[in-house]
Amino acid sequence: MLFRLSNVWKSYGGTEILKGVSFQVNPNEKVGLVGRNGAGKTTVFRMITGQEAPDEGDVIKMNGLKLGLLDQHVDFGNAETVHTAALSAFKEIHDMEAEMRALEKVMETDHSEAVLHKYADLQTAFEHADGFSYAARAESVLLGMGFPREMWEHDVRKLSGGQKNRLGMVRLLLSSADVMLLDEPTNHLDVDAVEWLEEFLKEYDRTYVVISHDRYFLDRTTNRVIEMDRGQAVTYKGNYSTYLEERELRREQQLREYENQQAMIAKTEDFIRRNLEGQKTKQAKSRRTLLARMERIEAVHSEKSGGNFGLRQVERTGNNVLTAEDLTIGYETRVLGHKINFSLHRGDALGVIGGNGTGKTTLLKTLLGNIRELEGKLHWGTKTNIGYYSQNLEGLEPRNEVIQELRRVAPMADNNTLRGFLAKFLFMGEDVFKPVSALSGGEKGRLALAKLIYSQKNVLVLDEPTNHLDIPAREALESALEEYDGTIIVVSHDRFFLDKIATQMLSFESDGRVLDFAGNYTEFHDWKAAAQATGVSSPSGVSSPQASKGSETHHPSLTTDHLSKNQRNQLEKRIKQIESEIPTLEAKAADLTKQMSDPKVASDYARLAEVTNKLTETESRIKSLYEEWESAASELG
Repeated sequence: MLFRLSNVWKSYGGTEILKGVSFQVNPNEKVGLVGRNGAGKTTVFRMITGQEAPDEGDVIKMNGLKLGLLDQHVDFGNAETVHTAALSAFKEIHDMEAEMRALEKVMETDHSEAVLHKYADLQTAFEHADGFSYAARAESVLLGMGFPREMWEHDVRKLSGGQKNRLGMVRLLLSSADVMLLDEPTNHLDVDAVEWLEEFLKEYDRTYVVISHDRYFLDRTTNRVIEMDRGQAVTYKGNYSTYLEERELRREQQLREYENQQAMIAKTEDFIRRNLEGQKTKQAKSRRTLLARMERIEAVHSEKSGGNFGLRQVERTGNNVLTAEDLTIGYETRVLGHKINFSLHRGDALGVIGGNGTGKTTLLKTLLGNIRELEGKLHWGTKTNIGYYSQNLEGLEPRNEVIQELRRVAPMADNNTLRGFLAKFLFMGEDVFKPVSALSGGEKGRLALAKLIYSQKNVLVLDEPTNHLDIPAREALESALEEYDGTIIVVSHDRFFLDKIATQMLSFESDGRVLDFAGNYTEFHDWKAAAQATGVSSPSGVSSPQASKGSETHHPSLTTDHLSKNQRNQLEKRIKQIESEIPTLEAKAADLTKQMSDPKVASDYARLAEVTNKLTETESRIKSLYEEWESAASELG
């Protein structure tokens, strides 16, 4: 046992959040903590870390338990650069290393048994703490979390909020905590970094508990799910998909047991009514006592609705909805996508993915006509009526009430019709008179979707539509979009959502390519992984010494008269050998760097140390070859 919550109760302002929560987390478990917004997930984390105390019940932790938590406001202490901030996770190793260096100086004059034993003990502890590979581990995780080497010397104070959160995640992953508490760890990560984190956690040999709305991430990283529901905690074995299946089976079983018990209670109560004053009075009283003592099975609660996003019937477009031919997008100062080709037919759903700043939103703006394409052709088909959902929810008027905001797309509708429609989006009773400015992010997201759906557009262009929605609301939106008759173009980082919705993928790659693929996200991911595994590509950054010297040549000149013909031939031969050897070694160095950022290598300290040593040797060899090349070239003039 690492920690246990035992019958924990917690209220805020008279509202009960936790109502007798009990569960235990054990070594090597990988736990997903799920539930609606406000169900108490973050409260549980605060209980575990001691930031909150329970009103009743106990939080019991193993002696000396080391917890790792990513704070919302990350403090890097005295760290000045990205690299030193990452290394700050190893303070204990640094202290051991400093003490070893101090003892080594003492040992120059003091050879006593006590000093030698102390040094030997420190060395053993240092090795046990992986002191010889910690720097390589830090560099591997920095690369995986999207910090290239050229960023390592950047001032941490000048990082953006998202970058600071990612750097905080780097430090947490390196902390060797007994239990990591991960609250929405994918929020500030692009697809590549999320996939790297998934692989790292799959190989991670310790325990973590993760809160996430990213169901695809939960599927790939958890072996147990704890659901927070109506103040209680219910545990399921397996990943997120298994949890969904088991939860449905458990509810069906509970429903059968409840219905059987209710039938028995009704039959027994009828017997008591008919016989309490008759010949079978004794039996009736006995059965009444039985009912009073019976432990009643709780009625099965239908899951609180995530909203009813049922899309209204829309006018049919022509069969060919949109065609892009050799499309180039971006701005005069910067091209973001080149030679983009795809076509959409009625009923298709195009999922658009890619890292931050790669051009996804720029593509949508180009499709909507807000900015012009730089090159190529863009052709919309007949009868298209386009509706746009902005991830920034910029189409909402903050001063309007909720019902007034919906009326902007339905000026002739009466109040009862609008209120009935808003109820599908969980705006009940007086909620419809709330000002937009007072709504939460999730409520604003639902209102923006309500406006879009009521307007009956037959082409939906959606920019991160699940960003502000919790899991039940995402599931309701997925169900509606699966039944939608129109055409969809959606930018999203929610891979579970894209698996449900997309029939075609458009991926903005980090190397500037834009890939078009027929299928959903998982099919695209598997295809891309297979292509990378079998394809041979040139390592980046490999260039010959000649190319790096620009117009310089290596032919003999008047300044080489002091050399004999044989000496010149030998130098020229050696220069050619070096020019042949350096690209091979640089390719090897690039491959070793790539291996260091592989989560499987990063979690295997012995393997990581081996790769790091090879990289150091290779880079040292490259450096000496460049020096030799420059010396030989200078000799030749």
